[in-house]
Amino acid sequence: MKTPTRNRPQSIHSWVAQELGSRIVSGVYPPGDYIPNENNIGEELGVSRTTLREAFKLLTAKGLIESRPKLGTRIRPRKNWNMFDAEVLRWCFNTNPDPKFYMSLYEMREIIEPNAASLAAMHRTDEQITVLAQAYQDMESAKLGTDQVYKSDLDFHLALLEATNNEFMASLGMTIETALESSFRLSSAIAEEYVDSLPGHKAVYLAIKDGDPERAKFEMQALLTHAKHALEHTLAELEQLPQIDTQS
Repeated sequence: MKTPTRNRPQSIHSWVAQELGSRIVSGVYPPGDYIPNENNIGEELGVSRTTLREAFKLLTAKGLIESRPKLGTRIRPRKNWNMFDAEVLRWCFNTNPDPKFYMSLYEMREIIEPNAASLAAMHRTDEQITVLAQAYQDMESAKLGTDQVYKSDLDFHLALLEATNNEFMASLGMTIETALESSFRLSSAIAEEYVDSLPGHKAVYLAIKDGDPERAKFEMQALLTHAKHALEHTLAELEQLPQIDTQS
């Protein structure tokens, strides 16, 4: 039975890559397994072998698959996947990832964002402070229960990375925007947790405004600790997992 073709993007091979990529990250095609026969997949999706092979090229570039001569196309181990790829991240979040995935994201943020806050305090411009201030004000005025809650949170953190005036930091923000958005969407699902995070965001903003790198780093570390606990609480409230012991 062919998969319905409506609502596909303009690029058919991109749509096929999305279909297969989602199956890979969700475990339908687990690492080490081979993708089923090309003819069968092509018939199921209603696409030509040429289109299918173009999709395979996209997935290969993302580290998800590799071609094995005379054997077929194999799913690569998860460690080889490009987790900084926006599409791979989106596919992962769309498959309701396990808590370890979210915690891995927060561990990365704990390494990067405190130092980014410190850099921002040293290098930010007046214009960037204005942008950061507006992002915080948007967080304060966001109506609870609306998309503005997580969007304003995302804008704050992206503005902070931009304020480092470090091109790698700014690029990193754009690269992991999908991951941050999905994470903020979840962590702000409980209104009280979001409201409780506002003083921490304000403390980070004020430290950067005052040009105090050590204070900015400290306040960001504190904010991320609160955010991690809020995420654990949210996941537990949503009955997705028991509380995680972060002391172990």
